Amino acid sequence: YAPLYILLLSLCHRAPAIRLPSNNSKTPFLLRSKASRDSETMATKEDVQDPRIPKIASSIRVIPDFPKPGIMFQDITTLLLDTEAFKDTIDIFVERYKGKGISVVAGVEARGFIFGPPIALAIGAKFVPLRKPKKLPGKVISEEYSLEYGTDKIEMHVGAVEPGERAIIIDDLIATGGTLAAAIRLLERVGVTIAECACVIELPVLKGREKLGETPLFILVTSDAA
Repeated sequence: YAPLYILLLSLCHRAPAIRLPSNNSKTPFLLRSKASRDSETMATKEDVQDPRIPKIASSIRVIPDFPKPGIMFQDITTLLLDTEAFKDTIDIFVERYKGKGISVVAGVEARGFIFGPPIALAIGAKFVPLRKPKKLPGKVISEEYSLEYGTDKIEMHVGAVEPGERAIIIDDLIATGGTLAAAIRLLERVGVTIAECACVIELPVLKGREKLGETPLFILVTSDAA
């Protein structure tokens, strides 16, 4: 994760609790942008708790002091070990996006590569990896984004997507939002419409969704470090 994410989480002295979005939550299970018709067409049961969510949330392990002291790491590898929770996670995303005209599932390196391909296969879309610099062998286009100290880039193969395609961007977690924002800019530069960003976990304290502009964000569980 970005250094800013590490710095902010280092201020927390206990593991954040996993919260399940509910009717009274500020981050309901089906999140909608008021300005987005795309999100409205995909949300079918706003503010209704999916019964599969508690199982998914309970399968996510929080590791204190990793990779540095003071950091509470959200570990989704335990979710992957739980076949029921993993399947439910993929199924929820597939149910949301199937039949919505999505032709591209863009996965952010690296854990977006875990969730993106099965979703893409199930909805009949292609999977496009968005990678760190010097990882893709062909000609690429890149988008730079800011870190606490310096910058980084995210890259995509030239010709991987076509103007007019409709995409979702997948990652496991949204923290400060810089990488997802760069992914949005990268795809929009080549004429792709971003229907939504989707993550398993959100850390609301870091206000990452504010960097996504008008692009809707869909999440399953939130982790509150406060």
